[in-house]
Amino acid sequence: MAEISRLAHVRAHIELPVLKRASGLLEGFHKSIFKGHGQDFDDLSLYSPGDDVSDIDWKSSARAGIPIIRRFAQQSNLTVVLLADTGRNMSAVSSAGVRKSDVALFLASIVAYVARDRGDRVALIAGDEERLVQRPPRNSTQDLEVMLTSLDAMFDVQAPGSQLSSVLDRALTSIQRRSLLVLLTDEARPAKEHEDALRKLKVKHEVMVLQVSDASPFVGLRLGSGADVRDVDRPFDLPRFFGNAPKLRQQASQYVEQHRQETADILQRNGIVNVVVDSEDHAIQRFTLAVRKQKHLP
Repeated sequence: MAEISRLAHVRAHIELPVLKRASGLLEGFHKSIFKGHGQDFDDLSLYSPGDDVSDIDWKSSARAGIPIIRRFAQQSNLTVVLLADTGRNMSAVSSAGVRKSDVALFLASIVAYVARDRGDRVALIAGDEERLVQRPPRNSTQDLEVMLTSLDAMFDVQAPGSQLSSVLDRALTSIQRRSLLVLLTDEARPAKEHEDALRKLKVKHEVMVLQVSDASPFVGLRLGSGADVRDVDRPFDLPRFFGNAPKLRQQASQYVEQHRQETADILQRNGIVNVVVDSEDHAIQRFTLAVRKQKHLP
């Protein structure tokens, strides 16, 4: 049986008007990245509701007695670069009980779908402790499907550990044209050791972080006798009696919350928008929220 298209999977699970709105939101990135419109003047036209008021030609409007706007011919499209963490941590489950890699891949598919719909190009840099894969910017359906398939193949519980710094460093050295960088990882990252690279990337590019939520191990312990809890990063099984230890649950929750706040502080200090996604069901809403937040950054 032929594999189902990942872009078609996005289209089948999300209403077209929602995808169109998400596509329209990326227009703000084009204006930001290319300074102003990044476009050549084309013609004058009557103002229509929904047009950008900053495009109004006030002199022409005064002469005509009605609002007139300037139309621009687009010079170039936006390049979107997916930066993906493919460490084995992405094969653990999210707080919604689904594999984090499935959520990350769906997010990548949404970004690719929306970018393709606008005519923008999508590139990929994905890696971990032992692997680093880079694919050049493309916008054809076939190229994007191949890109998403190669990303999917890297996700595995037997994969090497996470090494987000190698992905960020490659982006620093190889992405020269100002672009929109979308980092796909989990709630445990980025960490303090990634802050310097993120700061440098933010100077050169627009940067957005989409994090997949981490599940609490104590949730698994409460699921029943058939639910084993194992740390994918270490050969460690959580003893079942821990599930009935309120003090341990409290300490674990405090540690997780502290770590989440440290990550949020790193991103906020550097003016980087992030959202946390727990499943495919809420992926498009969270992605749209991230784009809206990014557009309102100073």
